[in-house]
Amino acid sequence: MHSLETRKLCKTFGALTVADHIDFRLEPGARHALIGPNGAGKTTFVNMLMGALPPTSGEIFLNNEEITHTAQAARVRRGLGRTFQVTSLFRNLPVLDNVALGIAERLGVATRMWRPASAHREIIDEARELLAALDLAGEAATRVADLAYGKQRLVEIAIALGLRPKVLLLDEPAAGVPSHESQKILMNLEKLPDDIAILIIEHDMDLVFRFAQRITVLVQGMVLVEGTPEEIARDKRVHDVYLGEAHA
Repeated sequence: MHSLETRKLCKTFGALTVADHIDFRLEPGARHALIGPNGAGKTTFVNMLMGALPPTSGEIFLNNEEITHTAQAARVRRGLGRTFQVTSLFRNLPVLDNVALGIAERLGVATRMWRPASAHREIIDEARELLAALDLAGEAATRVADLAYGKQRLVEIAIALGLRPKVLLLDEPAAGVPSHESQKILMNLEKLPDDIAILIIEHDMDLVFRFAQRITVLVQGMVLVEGTPEEIARDKRVHDVYLGEAHA
């Protein structure tokens, strides 16, 4: 069984093809990275996985159930979670309330929460546990706007985990984060539960090669190659189209 799978997934905008028959598999508990140059189609691919963008053709499966035309909210309920390239947090709320709102969304009570999310006893303990797991317990009462950017990215991961995903898509979790903070992000990613399959889309090659067990390289909307980090690092085609540019 595959946690996430695409078969011949395509997306075109008029004469422009941005995803070209992508076959992809994410195994249960995987630590997988998707890399490629700017314009390779990575964001388009992730948006199709989440249901934010309909494919032109092809199929998407989550835990062997087809979800190609399933709404975004229904995909989340089935266990597909994501973070975004740019944080989408409530910057003026405390960290604890941000995470509690994610849990409330999962429980279906978010629209009834006229009090601060952290005032709901049924979710506060779980929110605190998530923050502790990501070394954010000491920041629970801090406004998100007052956090370093790297910690904001960790808060976003905590919110995603509050949805209890079976598959987690991390869209550039280290984007805009200083190198010393990206190491903290990596350390916390390594602590995530083993039963969650994780796909990371990232330009930070140090993070990618330290985190991923398998790497897929996307170029011009097509899968160029997939393999272990060692195989990808040795592949001349990858160096020609991306790694040489990424390390320039």
